[in-house]
Amino acid sequence: MSRAITSRLLAQIHDTADLPEYPIAPDERLETHYFVPFWFNRWLNSDFRLRASAEVRGYGLDLFFIAQNQSPVGTLPTDDAVLAKLLMIDLATWKDLCSREVSPLYNWRPCRCGDKLRLMHPVVTEQALVALKSKRDRIEARERERERKRLVALKRQILEAGGHRGLADNADYVARLDSWLLESCPGNRTPARVREAMEALDRNF
Repeated sequence: MSRAITSRLLAQIHDTADLPEYPIAPDERLETHYFVPFWFNRWLNSDFRLRASAEVRGYGLDLFFIAQNQSPVGTLPTDDAVLAKLLMIDLATWKDLCSREVSPLYNWRPCRCGDKLRLMHPVVTEQALVALKSKRDRIEARERERERKRLVALKRQILEAGGHRGLADNADYVARLDSWLLESCPGNRTPARVREAMEALDRNF
């Protein structure tokens, strides 16, 4: 479909069950999302760039980046007036752009975001998913580093709590002790707390 999908066309959709569900949840946040990779060869050879007027290309490119700050990230609203405001143009100009054979909404498609309808674009969705994966990778890397430091500290705390070197050097024991402390005694790991955890593990072993 080469023409823009505007709110007028979306209003004619009665069965939304056939629409794809957007793969990013509305409550998913990308607080530090300020950069997206731009593959210029992909852009230069895209059907949209080759077929659209310079004016349409400019507004279409704007929409790619506007979508990065929307919720869910990577989507656009379906309301013509809101889209015009986001592009900082009047509604009449927006409707004129949307009436063209290739419009700024070229390749944008309706999708479901929970109980709402939004617009998605395959390339923008791809970029949003990459950004989301990077965020999750960073969170997991930070958690692994926190765990590593916590286990290193726990080895020393075992000795301070009266445990012997063999226990401190037993990786399986340290991991089980760490799990018990996380579940039963979150917070400051004083020697008394660590000794209590060690005694609890001995009783349950």
